[in-house]
Amino acid sequence: MDALLSTLLAVLFSEMGDRSQILAAALAIRFANNRAIIAGLLLATVINCSISAILGSLVDGWISEEPMQLFTALAYIFAGAAMLAWRRKVDLLGEWKMGAFTTSFLGLLVLQFGDKSQFLIAANAANYDLWAFALLGGILGIMIACVPAILMREKLASVIPVNWVRRAAGVVMLIWGLYLALGAFKLV
Repeated sequence: MDALLSTLLAVLFSEMGDRSQILAAALAIRFANNRAIIAGLLLATVINCSISAILGSLVDGWISEEPMQLFTALAYIFAGAAMLAWRRKVDLLGEWKMGAFTTSFLGLLVLQFGDKSQFLIAANAANYDLWAFALLGGILGIMIACVPAILMREKLASVIPVNWVRRAAGVVMLIWGLYLALGAFKLV
């Protein structure tokens, strides 16, 4: 259960105000087809999270505990730093002439690939014996962050202080990552 909850919370907070959430809301405004967009998001998320969790589980067998803790620390440090840093403008895929599902699936698949959430999922999958729980936590975290953005569209920012949540979570992840890094070097 630790893998599920820690991954769910880390990914949920890392996705708040992130490009995936913004693109999902923009596609919902553009297409007005929530089901197709949610289905595309889910398929893209399952693929990306599966890649992360499987690779993380493979890393677990290759390295010992201290390097594993450093790997996890770096995932949290980079996620926290990315959440506090300036973000590039999101390409809203206006030139894409495909339908709602295909545009959502391909756009979100590419956007999520190599994102900080993938590294958080991989790190947690590597740290827990039951990597499938890290996979499930990652999927749930992304879906919980993005589905309300699809349903509420631009109103989400008025209901949830997305920028504040993003900054606060970024600070927490940065501090947690630094603590883990110090632990990996036996300094705490």
